[in-house]
Amino acid sequence: MIQRAKYVVPYFNNQLRLDKPPLTYWAQVASYRIFGESDFSARFPSAIAAALTALVILAWGRRIGTPGLGWWAAIIFTLSLQTFLHAKAAVADMWLVLFMSLAHWAGYELLQRPTPDSAETNRTSEFKHQTSLSWWFTFYLSLAFGFLAKGPIAWIPLLTVVTTISLGRDWQLARHFKFLRGILLMLAIVALWGIPALLQTHGEFFAIGIGRHVVRRSLATMEGHGANSLVMYLLLLPFYFVTVFVSFFPWSIKLPWLIHRLWQNKTAGLGGSGYSGKLIDKYLLTGIGIIFVIFTFVATKLPHYTLPAFPLLALLLARHWRWYEAAAIRNSRSWFRIIGIATACLWIAIALVVPPFVARFFPACQLFRESRADLQPNMQFASVEFEEPSLVWYFRSRVQTFLTRLNKKDAVAFMSTPGPCFAIVPTSSVQTLFPNHPQTWKSFPTRGFNIAKGKNVDLTLVLKPE
Repeated sequence: MIQRAKYVVPYFNNQLRLDKPPLTYWAQVASYRIFGESDFSARFPSAIAAALTALVILAWGRRIGTPGLGWWAAIIFTLSLQTFLHAKAAVADMWLVLFMSLAHWAGYELLQRPTPDSAETNRTSEFKHQTSLSWWFTFYLSLAFGFLAKGPIAWIPLLTVVTTISLGRDWQLARHFKFLRGILLMLAIVALWGIPALLQTHGEFFAIGIGRHVVRRSLATMEGHGANSLVMYLLLLPFYFVTVFVSFFPWSIKLPWLIHRLWQNKTAGLGGSGYSGKLIDKYLLTGIGIIFVIFTFVATKLPHYTLPAFPLLALLLARHWRWYEAAAIRNSRSWFRIIGIATACLWIAIALVVPPFVARFFPACQLFRESRADLQPNMQFASVEFEEPSLVWYFRSRVQTFLTRLNKKDAVAFMSTPGPCFAIVPTSSVQTLFPNHPQTWKSFPTRGFNIAKGKNVDLTLVLKPE
């Protein structure tokens, strides 16, 4: 996209990439311009999005409770296992989580209203502030940018708000949202990108981005993530209610306690007082429930799909945990600190030790390290029977051309073209393909593990300097 100087339609390795809208790629473009082209630059925007999400949770927590509640909730979210993994991954999920969290917060502020209770009535000025135009714009702008991050799944906060209003049967609240006007604003923002993208791809962006990656992913298994039979589909219905105990680790150890507390207090008002105390719990539970239920019925399943619920879950857990600490026992704060400090140390240790250790098992990384001294910016490069995107991440930091995918019969012709080039081929095929190659050529063999295929691979990088 940078080389083309065209940013409406996403490209990866000089090929159309219509899986997702472009907001994440725009963030990566900015990162590339600041830090250069590398895997760090591709991952850095996700870290920024995760940090901003933590700040949103902190601010929202302070609004619904004490400053300590905001800190607890932000720490719970930040140190969850799934956050730890996706806050450094070159994917769109963290930007989706950020804008969904912001939309959920704005939606909650717009739901606030005065009650006959005098304490609430005296807060009329605060109510006016909460329902001001800024929250309205924040809600619909977040929905729009969330769509630009990962598609229509970002509109779940709209469903959370509508469900909350319906369950409370307080239809007057709908006036705060001006739904028709807001949805038109949201769609107009999306259309600023969407219409040019559809025109440039002749409608293919909609057919693939929505048709394949939303509709088909919902109704059928994609890339082996899910069940291909009705029996397995039914057996996998509790998938996210089980995997949350891993994804939300270590805080998932408190989920049974939280469920028990909520079951004991069916009004969901524990830890709060008056209307607002009941509303926040119902609102958070509604948002969490909708996310889990939607992805439960989606055929394609991956543990991180429910990540947008984690900010809401963190707020709910922090709210009740802090209330219980203040009302019942005095050692919960120390347990929170122990868990938080131990988890932070664990994640830091893993981040520093594990990636360098496992990198030796990834063939693309090893081939790059061994050959980078011989790489030239104008080199053409290709691969045979190994099509991992990691080849692009690593080699594009030194080589300005794009990866060409070949079959074996084309590899010889590729290496015979004028100019410097290299090809990555199965080691067993090197002698067959290049039996009498010039002595100036260099070979870099390696053995590693192909995660995508789940098997060991033996590869050799054959390089022609000139």
